[in-house]
Amino acid sequence: MDMFALDDALAEWEAALPPLRGAARLPVLLPLAWHLRQRDTRRALDLAAEGLALLAGADLPEHHADADAGAARLHLVQAEATWLSGQLQVADDLAAAAAARFTTLNLPLGRADAHWLRAWVAIDSGDHARAEAELAQMAAAAREAGDSQRCAIADAANARWGVLQDLRGTQQRWSGRFTRSDEAQPAVASWVYDYYGLAASQASDFGAAAGHYLHCYEAALESGQMRMAITAAINIGLDFTILNDHHAALEWMETALDLARPTGWPRSIGACLIHTADTMRRLGRLEAADELLQEALHILEPMSGARSYATALHYLGDLSLDLADYDAALRAFRRLEERAAALRHADLLSIARRGQAHALCFLERPQEALAMAEGAIEMARHQDDRYNHVAALRVMSLIHLRHPLPPPDGMTEPNATLHFLQQALTVAGHINGYTLPGDLHDALAREYAQIGDYRRAYEAAQQAAAAREKTHSQDATNRAIAMQVQHQTENARAEGHHHRELAAAEARRVQLLQQTKTTLERLSAIGQEITTHLDAGAVFQALARHVQTLLPADSMAIYLCDPGCDTISRVFGVENGEPLASNTIAVDNPRANAARALRERSEIYVADAGPDDIFLAPGTQLMASAQYVPLLVGERALGVMTVQSIQPHAYGERERLIFRTLCAYGAIALDNADAYRQLKDAQTQLVSQEKLAALGALMAGVAHELNTPIGNSLLIASTLKQKTEELEAQMNGSGLKRSALAAYLDDTRKAHELVMRGLTSAANLVNSFKQVAVDRTTEQRREFNLAQVSQEVIATMMNRIRASGHHIEVEVPDSVMLDSYPGPYGQVIANFINNALLHAFAGRTGGGMWLRAQAPAEGRVQLSFRDNGGGIAPEHMSRIFDPFFTTKLGQGGSGLGLSISYNIVTSLMGGLISVHSSRDGTTFTLDLPLVAPQHQQSATTQIYH
Repeated sequence: MDMFALDDALAEWEAALPPLRGAARLPVLLPLAWHLRQRDTRRALDLAAEGLALLAGADLPEHHADADAGAARLHLVQAEATWLSGQLQVADDLAAAAAARFTTLNLPLGRADAHWLRAWVAIDSGDHARAEAELAQMAAAAREAGDSQRCAIADAANARWGVLQDLRGTQQRWSGRFTRSDEAQPAVASWVYDYYGLAASQASDFGAAAGHYLHCYEAALESGQMRMAITAAINIGLDFTILNDHHAALEWMETALDLARPTGWPRSIGACLIHTADTMRRLGRLEAADELLQEALHILEPMSGARSYATALHYLGDLSLDLADYDAALRAFRRLEERAAALRHADLLSIARRGQAHALCFLERPQEALAMAEGAIEMARHQDDRYNHVAALRVMSLIHLRHPLPPPDGMTEPNATLHFLQQALTVAGHINGYTLPGDLHDALAREYAQIGDYRRAYEAAQQAAAAREKTHSQDATNRAIAMQVQHQTENARAEGHHHRELAAAEARRVQLLQQTKTTLERLSAIGQEITTHLDAGAVFQALARHVQTLLPADSMAIYLCDPGCDTISRVFGVENGEPLASNTIAVDNPRANAARALRERSEIYVADAGPDDIFLAPGTQLMASAQYVPLLVGERALGVMTVQSIQPHAYGERERLIFRTLCAYGAIALDNADAYRQLKDAQTQLVSQEKLAALGALMAGVAHELNTPIGNSLLIASTLKQKTEELEAQMNGSGLKRSALAAYLDDTRKAHELVMRGLTSAANLVNSFKQVAVDRTTEQRREFNLAQVSQEVIATMMNRIRASGHHIEVEVPDSVMLDSYPGPYGQVIANFINNALLHAFAGRTGGGMWLRAQAPAEGRVQLSFRDNGGGIAPEHMSRIFDPFFTTKLGQGGSGLGLSISYNIVTSLMGGLISVHSSRDGTTFTLDLPLVAPQHQQSATTQIYH
């Protein structure tokens, strides 16, 4: 059996399998499962399970060689699926068991495939020494079987990993090994071109590397090696990144992700994410890069020994440097050095030392940074890795720029920074296809300008401009290359399309899945719309609109449970475009499907109704098919929704799924609407209680204020009565003296003055109370004097203020007249006073309050109410105007006072309200127009209450 098969062979097996039954399926099922193991892993596993069951039930002698060989091959399919899912140890155990069985059966090809899988498990575990041994055993088994294809694949994979340890030695060892015949076989070509591409990348020939990886990508897709195809797409993107075409790189990274995500393979998805993250970083999208990188590290954690995890550490270190988090960068690059040493990958080791040098430089540890940078330069030079050589030289220039260090040996420039920048420029110029970075020339220009060599600084600046112009041109070329690659890939796919078509049933299945996906996406959007409504009527209308759009519906109705759930009533219904009247059905009605659906908490579908199948409600037409779905929220039943059609069998599985989904959204929306209605009712009740409490406090204050003048008047009247009786006794007795009459007249005059003064004060207070009371209950709009109304409101509250041991001062000009709402204005001031007494002066006496007004601009007045209390906590400032927010719940605070004040000032009076608070007290500032905006009376009442 071939190791990998082409798409046309796969199509033949797919076409041959459906008519076969029983054990006759095995000769086709076995190769199909084997070659689907990466194309469609889930289906391959299903076929493997079926094949093992058929083998177990087949009438074959015990230990039949063909049966054992087939079972071992199917177990190897299961092992590879387990490896792809990231369960490395389990996969290795399964592959080892399959290898043992193939050895017992003396089947070297099966043994070679088991060693191949174990090699990749070892690679993902970070054990490259064992991987090399497994690949060698694979090649030996393939040679024993005379299979040149498997031999070439094993050798190409070994060469690939050897490149990362010793580029020159590996190229010398494998030079001439691979022929044009190998490159013509897609199964082999993918691995040969992967080796060529990695070798070119390590030699800094990134243009050639991209071309090799393109061939690898196409061959891998054609031969069903999806993991290799994903890796090749990533590598193409990586080469574009190095060539400074980051947008083309992103396109290839996205291609890789599109291939990887449906598979669910953690290693492939993680590799896509880390390289996409690095491209994002280079584009300056650091937050997006960090998000992708953290996701990748989490996915790759179970494979922390693999090279892909080490690469993630590399990119994490570079991102930390860009974010100026040098401690984090140092930690990442130190972990990278440990992994690079374990993997024996020289390029990662050079990167780790370069990154540590960069971080140490900014952590003010120049000697350590210098040693690390020198090590990175030496390793890159030894590997002829020009790209990492340039990066290390630039870090070296940075170290000398930031720290006073001895000049290097053989320095040819005026300072060390220029020396290393020139070296970096020279090395970068020898990278084939590499766009010389303009910022390298910029750095040279700055350094030459710093030392006063303005001619060379100008030349470097000119070179930087030329480099940028070249980069722009090269960007266009690279983008054209990316488009060409995509076009070639699409052509290759188109040429093989007729070979990859599945049977008609499979095509219908895919179409149905696509339709279902589209429908679900649309239903999701519809659900978001329906559940945003908080009014039951709006929910009914939205449901009806979407039912008519998505389903054949001649009739549609919604029934909701009545209190007690003994009956359900139709609250909404439409039939043939006309509304249906309300109708009530007993829940225990044996003939009503709507009642039955509610009782049984289950969906009822009538496909082809007779006269007795559908309970005909008054005023409705008999329908041929109907669906009834209970509206459920958790365990609670809200009602039932039904849709009906005059056509029989109108609702297939797709239509029933749509209606079922709409009912689920409708139940949630109706439950939300009911909860919102209850909340509004509770809010209205609380506001009413707040108003009654305020009126009670006002009445208590007025009663106290009236008590003093009226009590004094009563006392004087009773005294005057006593003196009159004494005068009458004198006149009827011994005789009235002139002096006694004069004294009586004098006392009477004084008593008269006191009574008049007291009763006048009481009359004025009553008039003030009448004005405030009328304004508050009717929200009367009128022209009023601001100072007068302010004094009247405060007069009604003086009892509470004096009883609490506090005082208030008023400085409001007599000239300010408003055409507005004096009652609501008074409630705002009263709320401020109550708020200060309850919160600002809690637990203390001697507090002060000040109400002041001024007219800063024509047509407006600005009032401030200040107290010298304890202030408002900073964490509460953003919520003080929220309804029901209070820090004194259960202690006299309802959380509505300031919310009502805010609505009065901003909505009714057309003004602005702001607050400033500190430990020295709180100030509320009102900016009001002298003429309030016009409101309809109903709207005004709603805002005020």
